[in-house]
Amino acid sequence: MRPEPTRIEPIFSPRIWGARSLAPIYPDKTNLPEPLGEAWLTWPTCKIANGPFGNLALESAWQSMTPEWRGSQFASDSSFPLLVKFLFPTDQLSIQVHPNDAYARQNEAAGSFGKTEMWHTVSAEPGAELLLGLVPGVKRRQFEAAITEHTLESLFQRWPVVPGDTFYVPAGTPHTIGRGVVLCEVQQTSDLTYRLYDFGRVDTQGKPRELHIDKGMSVINFDRQEGGKVSPIALPSLNGAKKSLLVACPYFATERWDLASPHQTHSEPSRFELLVILGGSGSIAWNDGSSSFQQGQCWLIPSNLGQFSLLPREATAVLRTYLPNIAKLRADLLRGGISEAALQGIISVSYTH
Repeated sequence: MRPEPTRIEPIFSPRIWGARSLAPIYPDKTNLPEPLGEAWLTWPTCKIANGPFGNLALESAWQSMTPEWRGSQFASDSSFPLLVKFLFPTDQLSIQVHPNDAYARQNEAAGSFGKTEMWHTVSAEPGAELLLGLVPGVKRRQFEAAITEHTLESLFQRWPVVPGDTFYVPAGTPHTIGRGVVLCEVQQTSDLTYRLYDFGRVDTQGKPRELHIDKGMSVINFDRQEGGKVSPIALPSLNGAKKSLLVACPYFATERWDLASPHQTHSEPSRFELLVILGGSGSIAWNDGSSSFQQGQCWLIPSNLGQFSLLPREATAVLRTYLPNIAKLRADLLRGGISEAALQGIISVSYTH
């Protein structure tokens, strides 16, 4: 079976806080009858659009892929390890928190995983902001009282948001996203969210949405605040690409590539990777084929593809994400002249498996 870049079709999820137009990322999604909040690019039921696994769900395709496609480090993995989304909020999301793997295994359905994630800002209206992490010194009793008194927002760190900003959100860190932004989210493949406060909203049936205060309070890390805005590290930029490392942790590493001219690169034998087209269009070319790409698409690059090229027709922005070997990544960056101080702001080694 010859390897080739594989496009994954998104699933669009209605949300009470979503948008009725997903343009320009998805120009065919305008004047929508109901608000859509999320485009899930790599959920198990997403369909494969091309190649030998065409028309299969991602879950089935993953189980059918040989270790040569997946990469040597995934030879025995039964489930696809990365979930990538676009978020389109036109209203404040609920204040929420996600569990880690250990809590999910003990308190949720068998096979559940926790949820560590990152956000990269695709666009933002003037004044857009998000709440991420608590101000220093907030304790459980104070947090519980603020829920009752409807003053919870006052306990959070507020972050202004502009296009290109990146935020790291480890499990156990409470947060909410404000209106007027479009984010690309990279996370563990998990949909576990504990909603703590929902601003008094009701669903389409006029009922308040379910809260998960007991579970949420059990997973918030009050003793040590992690996450927040990160400062990207510039990577060597060759062959028509400006590259930066946004975030790296045991669950994912994500880079941004800005392309103005053709860029030749290669796959990694130990792992597959995902390329998410944030903006622009062009084509992917490999040894015995080529295919066009456009904004909003997600491509799986098999580990045994070898050399391939990205050929932009216009200025193009791409997120490259994969599961890293953190020790090797750190060593490679240090050899490349990146300082240890810079790495500490980007690479998280906390692992809540």
